[in-house]
Amino acid sequence: MRIAEIIGNVTLSRVHPSMIGARWLIGVPYSLTALQNDTVPDGEDLVIYDNLGAGIGARIGFSEGGEAAAPFHPQKKPVDAYCACILDSIVLNV
Repeated sequence: MRIAEIIGNVTLSRVHPSMIGARWLIGVPYSLTALQNDTVPDGEDLVIYDNLGAGIGARIGFSEGGEAAAPFHPQKKPVDAYCACILDSIVLNV
């Protein structure tokens, strides 16, 4: 799982029927250095599937790849990144 900050959302004119009921967000992942220094996220933007209701400016935990599709098992969904949680605070013990 990685941590990202939500910077926007994606508007679709059409969506596959299996994806109805959620939305797509644009998130920027944090590196460990950015988290330690409490600076802006410094990763490459990506689109994240969200059914939890994260808003712009929220910090989220997200999974990628095969793990992103795991919450939908046994259904198959075309998801590369999945919002697994909305974070209230982050405490680093490094």
